[in-house]
Amino acid sequence: MTKREEYTAKMKQELDDLNVKMDQLEARTKEAKEDARENYKAEMAKLRNQSKLAVAKFEELKASSEDSWDRMVAETEKIRDAFVHSFSYFKSQV
Repeated sequence: MTKREEYTAKMKQELDDLNVKMDQLEARTKEAKEDARENYKAEMAKLRNQSKLAVAKFEELKASSEDSWDRMVAETEKIRDAFVHSFSYFKSQV
């Protein structure tokens, strides 16, 4: 397995794991009081959007040429890190 294949497999697993955790967290938010539940729904919508952006950037990374690989890795990691940070913050609030 090449370094690129290893990296993309690892990144895919991280994104998949985070999306599973997000589904679990969303289930917990449904048990919250009604006013808090509305805030949680809005935050979950933002997280879902960040997830879509991360997955889209990951797909771009997989399709990138060798010439643009390093730049795409940096961009993908930046988006993933923002997603992870937002998720962690939201999780701490629930």
